[in-house]
Amino acid sequence: MATIFITGSTDGLGRAAAQSLLDQGHGVVLHARSADRAASLGGLTSRAQGLVVGDLSSAAETRSIADQVNAIGRMDAVIHNAGVYTRPSRGATPEGHAETLAINTLAPYMLTALIARPGRLVYLSSGLHRGGEGSLDDLDWTKRAWNASKAYAESKLHVVALAFALARRWPNVLCNAVDPGWVRTRMGGAGAPVDIDTGQRTQTWLAVSDDPAAMVSGRYWHHLRQEQPASEATDPTFQDALIARLSKLTGVALPEV
Repeated sequence: MATIFITGSTDGLGRAAAQSLLDQGHGVVLHARSADRAASLGGLTSRAQGLVVGDLSSAAETRSIADQVNAIGRMDAVIHNAGVYTRPSRGATPEGHAETLAINTLAPYMLTALIARPGRLVYLSSGLHRGGEGSLDDLDWTKRAWNASKAYAESKLHVVALAFALARRWPNVLCNAVDPGWVRTRMGGAGAPVDIDTGQRTQTWLAVSDDPAAMVSGRYWHHLRQEQPASEATDPTFQDALIARLSKLTGVALPEV
């Protein structure tokens, strides 16, 4: 059985993925933003292999999350599930970054670089990533007027590009991105068309399955089927430029090999 770390696992898709993997007999390391959020996990905590706490909007706490995970041991897979949708304003993290960028882009990048390399990496994206082109001109929203939906789209493009870049750089790791669809979660709302079990199924399958169809890397998935992402995400030049920018913004270098 595998051990999987899931960011943002106190509710929504992250919690559903954790429950599914635990029911299959796998080990799960949970993540909560705060001690109060950790308390909401209830009995799920006792079934888990571990629980780490930290706010992904803070670089210092993101580093602490990586340290906590590494102290538990090497993960077989990491599902980068945590994310925020629309923020009414740019906001500012303790480091001065836009909150959407920090949580949706910088945090998964930092955790990828700092957590002992697992066998599989899965990044939660969105079909809206196709509206995120052109972000490198003002990655941190310091020049443009704030546009919450555009910032979200850009952040979800970033994680697809990161998955594809890692598939090139780390050939021994299976790296994939997933669009779970518009799911009936607190973020998605009660009117969303996709039930939560369907929404979590692809990422948990990619994290643990020995099905030959799941043993691939550098792919973009939607409901267990491969799809073509935005062209910018598949462009090695864009991928490398993005990683260089993220390294500069965070002060964390991504290991080459």
